[in-house]
Amino acid sequence: MIRILFVSFFLLITLEARENPFFPSKGEKDIPYTSNQVKAAQPLKRSSITLPSSARIIKKVTIEYENLDASIETRSIELDNSIDWHLPVFVSQSYSQTETQTKKTVQSPKKKKTTKYKEIASVKHATFFTSNKTLKIVTDDKIIRNFLLVKPHRIVVDFKRDTSLKSYTKENPKNVFSKVRVGNHSGYYRAVIELDGLYQYKMQKVSDGYAFNLR
Repeated sequence: MIRILFVSFFLLITLEARENPFFPSKGEKDIPYTSNQVKAAQPLKRSSITLPSSARIIKKVTIEYENLDASIETRSIELDNSIDWHLPVFVSQSYSQTETQTKKTVQSPKKKKTTKYKEIASVKHATFFTSNKTLKIVTDDKIIRNFLLVKPHRIVVDFKRDTSLKSYTKENPKNVFSKVRVGNHSGYYRAVIELDGLYQYKMQKVSDGYAFNLR
């Protein structure tokens, strides 16, 4: 009898006790769990991000989000679309969908669109017009050189003419071509057109002068 009690007592003291029965013992895999705790986060309605003036094409949108178990993951969507950096990019979960009914109509000949230009500056030998991202300089004078400078971004154009123009400055708020300056030099006069951001341009000869197209 004493021997049986001794063996039983020895087996009891050699058993491994778990400090906390609510967590897995050694060798067992952790089981993912979630929490019922609700974070006080405001519902997503609409948010926006403004891109710098050098942005031209949006390539990817990445969203980082938090899961129920507080882990962080990301999802991305690949894009390849041109953008206007003047406008913000929005993130939203609300949208409105309108249904439109299409009606059969007799097609009429398409009218050729005419570009509407607005005059932004004028001197004795040249007048400056703009339409969106196009600058048109109406002049009879020949351009001898043109180039781009930075800080601020500006187009410099030299016209061949020996003249006596007075220094001229015209500011154009809320216009892509924000300022026009004209000054006289020996054998030519120079026009400096300041831009509202970072651009490249392409110049072409037109019937009544020159056109500068920004991109």
